[in-house]
Amino acid sequence: MNGKKRTVIIGASPNPTRYAYTAAKMLHDNKVPFIPVGIKEGVVFGEKILDIRKKPQVEDVHTVTLYLGPKNQEEWVDYILSLSPQRLIFNPGTENTFLAEKAKAAGISVMPACTLVLLSSGQF
Repeated sequence: MNGKKRTVIIGASPNPTRYAYTAAKMLHDNKVPFIPVGIKEGVVFGEKILDIRKKPQVEDVHTVTLYLGPKNQEEWVDYILSLSPQRLIFNPGTENTFLAEKAKAAGISVMPACTLVLLSSGQF
């Protein structure tokens, strides 16, 4: 895996006006391997968006970064936790106390942060 932090983008979108798209671009530009997962079909920076409704299993996940609001996260809580990431990033507007507590209980580091800021400031 070349030491990079393999990242799953939950709420990925092929729409260039969405923050999830910008995150995919920045991960790509920083050579961080990423797997886009969402409801929207498409390809972002060479990676096909996997359909979250099929709950695709992804191996060796370091980070899950959320681009789904709390109401839209409810049915995916178990799926997100099943990815067994080392950390879960709640981007602005995605904060969810229920999911954060479940993640912490599962030994996952929880970060209320902005993936775009973390990447642009070298803190990712």
